Amino acid sequence: MPSLSDLASLLRMPDHHRTQAARDDRPEESRRARLSRIFDEDAELYDRARPGYPPELFDDLEELAGTGPGSRVLEVGCGTGQATVPLAARGCRITAVEAGPRMAEVARRNLAGAAAVEVVTAEFEGWPLPVEPFDALVSATAFHWIDPAVRMVKAADALRPGGWLAVVRTQHVWGGTEEFFVEVQRCYERFDPDTPPGLRPPVAADVDSSDHAGEVARSGRFGPTVFRRYEQDLTYTTADYLDVLRTYSGHRALPEAARNGLFACIAGLIDRRYGGRVTKRYLIELGVSPRR
Repeated sequence: MPSLSDLASLLRMPDHHRTQAARDDRPEESRRARLSRIFDEDAELYDRARPGYPPELFDDLEELAGTGPGSRVLEVGCGTGQATVPLAARGCRITAVEAGPRMAEVARRNLAGAAAVEVVTAEFEGWPLPVEPFDALVSATAFHWIDPAVRMVKAADALRPGGWLAVVRTQHVWGGTEEFFVEVQRCYERFDPDTPPGLRPPVAADVDSSDHAGEVARSGRFGPTVFRRYEQDLTYTTADYLDVLRTYSGHRALPEAARNGLFACIAGLIDRRYGGRVTKRYLIELGVSPRR
């Protein structure tokens, strides 16, 4: 999930992949597209293991972007519906675009009772925008996978004047079972030699939002971004924690032998030193920007 990173427990930014895919000599766009497709390999695991978002995020989203009853929402990268289901429960009329066919299939199942939701299987970059613009575009832990050359312009084109771009980003930060996240780096250093030695999660207060705010401002299509932040501690058993790691693109992209060795090392550490349970702290950030 974690700018804020999808490789959260590995403490790596999504634009700085340190995986096998990032070590080849193919262009960055190709790496980004290839890693973004990895999530679709096991959509059921993703649906089961990935945490949802705190209710207060949706309260703030409704306050800032008007995502309440009857609002037309375009969701980009809906995954299996972690944000879509709460938005639908608030009465939004949603078109959810998801590139992964397996992820989209699970999302449709999770949203089977929501008549005002359509899940479209397509890559946002090539998806033709409907004639009627949307009131809000929401992207939860997915916007960084969209082509940077396209995402701001197309997001603005999808919105009515005065509509809202709402981007949710997630990162693992310092907290929870702190000593575990110090010790576990030895597992990463052993099985993925590109891991910087002594890597530590950032303190939540030190996480910089200027990259997203700057991209929004440079586009010239949106007004200033308003940010809201939420910290969330989740406790995992050994098996549950490994399931979360199996949903991260950087872990899935490792060679099989390295990945298996890494997971065995992490499991042994949790069972041996932490009684089979660890707590992970997430920082979830909501950035809302008005279309000019």
